[in-house]
Amino acid sequence: MGVESKELGVMGRGHDHAGHEHGDDDADHDRATHNHDSHDHDHSEHDHAGHSHTPTVSAGNERVVLIGFLLTAGFMVAEVIAGLLSGSLALIADAGHMLTDAAALLLAWAAFRFGRRASDGKRTFGYMRLEVVAGLINAVTLFALVAWIIYEAIQRFMTPHAVLAGPMFVVAVLGLVVNIVVFLVLARGDKEHVNIRGAMVHVLGDLLGSVAAIAAAVTIWLTGWMPIDPILSVLVSLLVLRSAWQLFRNSLHILMEGTPGNVVIEDLSKALVTQVPGLEAVRHVHVWSITSGKPVATLEIVLAEGANAAMVTRAVKQTLKTDYGITHSTVEIVWGKGGASCALTPDAVP
Repeated sequence: MGVESKELGVMGRGHDHAGHEHGDDDADHDRATHNHDSHDHDHSEHDHAGHSHTPTVSAGNERVVLIGFLLTAGFMVAEVIAGLLSGSLALIADAGHMLTDAAALLLAWAAFRFGRRASDGKRTFGYMRLEVVAGLINAVTLFALVAWIIYEAIQRFMTPHAVLAGPMFVVAVLGLVVNIVVFLVLARGDKEHVNIRGAMVHVLGDLLGSVAAIAAAVTIWLTGWMPIDPILSVLVSLLVLRSAWQLFRNSLHILMEGTPGNVVIEDLSKALVTQVPGLEAVRHVHVWSITSGKPVATLEIVLAEGANAAMVTRAVKQTLKTDYGITHSTVEIVWGKGGASCALTPDAVP
């Protein structure tokens, strides 16, 4: 954002303290009142000494994802063999889904593992965005899997293949048990994380796939009607597609630094002015998420005549934390009248 001679512009996301400018006639006032409180950061969840912006990654999340990966990958091999031997598309589709599950869970585990790394000079918020990238990749793999299953189902429907109902039923039941166990294991993690949600979507799709395979096996055993196998595969794929789209949209929203769902910028600005005594105006508000459940904000505030800068700043940050869950915020005070335009607006002059 542009900075005028008598104004402190809102700080960019790199938090460059060297970029602040003070008017000469306000220098004494700034030294007296623009201490660290006027450019305060809420570090209740951050190491102030190291100025670390990396949110905590739960070791429990990493553990449950790893357990889920081992269970899924182990049974996937058996299901591939059984699907090929029985000729069941439902089993093969479920095995393919379990393969993508295993890959997604392994990627999620790697994201949690790397996400624990501390921030550095090049990555001031650490590696937590890896979780969101992994969630996006999970969604894309689901899209590819659904497309493949639908294609194979069309081929099978046009040219039905013989299916061995007995082996198909036994493997499908075992697959259902494994998927339930994996789902329950993942449910013990932090479901607010994109990665955990993505892994649960994968496993839920597998669980539904196992149910479909069981239903197909019973139908074939009782009636001999082979088209039920590809038909149920398509129905399960459509259910998975809906969840995959939601996961894709949420992950992309975070990567595009969209506003968290509980924040409306206009309402937030009005609420701060209404609730915080001594606050005259709020400008240039930016709120985004580093990863799931970790919103951050930058904003400018204009003080009322005679207001205590330190008290108003602390009250603003406390309101952001209490009402919106924003535990890391950068609040910049505008000294003097007028204000610079935000450099991030499309019509801003560079």
